[in-house]
Amino acid sequence: MAKPIQVLAITGGKGGVGKTNISVNTAISLARQGRRVAVLDADFGLANVDVLLGLQAKRSIEQVLDGECTLEEIVLNGPAGIKIIPASSGARRLTQLSTLEQAGLIRAFTALASQLDVLIVDTAAGISDSVLHFVSASREIVVIICNEPASLTDAYAMIKVLNRDFGRQRFRVLSSMVADEDEGRSAFAKLQQVCQQFLEVGLFYAGHIPFDKSLQEAVKKQKPVVEYSPSCAASRAFARFADEIEAWPASRRQGGELAFFVEQLFAPSFPVSHDLDLVR
Repeated sequence: MAKPIQVLAITGGKGGVGKTNISVNTAISLARQGRRVAVLDADFGLANVDVLLGLQAKRSIEQVLDGECTLEEIVLNGPAGIKIIPASSGARRLTQLSTLEQAGLIRAFTALASQLDVLIVDTAAGISDSVLHFVSASREIVVIICNEPASLTDAYAMIKVLNRDFGRQRFRVLSSMVADEDEGRSAFAKLQQVCQQFLEVGLFYAGHIPFDKSLQEAVKKQKPVVEYSPSCAASRAFARFADEIEAWPASRRQGGELAFFVEQLFAPSFPVSHDLDLVR
């Protein structure tokens, strides 16, 4: 029987909360635990996962859709053995593909499934249709927040739309750029309070990533902080977050979870069943 594949979206609504950094460093932290991980750069406006790692993507999903190459041929090898599936700035939105292109992309991701344990979807900022489809198609939704009003407002808007239009009811929340655990939980509590007041959703605290100068230095050097400064506070936090992910319940869809993710990208806005087998 095929091994379950975790598909999780890193999102937040607001730009500048560190989604791409969190995606990449989490992927490396999971890989160090023996997991086979890929990061899908789902920001088709400002693709930057490869840039963050100092890699050069010569091809992207755009060329796969045009039949110029296979999905495996565009995959970049990143630190600790992680795979990067690059986007290209200005690429067509996956929600606008023809039926033939949709089928081709589903087959391409299905072929990749045997090489993966975890797929991390690094989304764009905002709540555009493209972002919402990527997030809603993912089994686990990780909402990144900062302890500031704009971030919490945008995170609430994201959760509200996903709940109202896509039937999603459970969300993981990771506090970013906070001083410590107390501030991380405080930011989570603010979001949880307003969600409990106006929405019928469940929020689960997934931890925090502290504000760390080493993280800023690593970005300037185009290196993941978990490699640039393995013992710094941010790197230790990413290791804890990877441990948290490992404890999440596995999908019951087994290896088909990845194909289901791609199929859902093209589905109309209707409630999906990801929440039915969540335990915590």
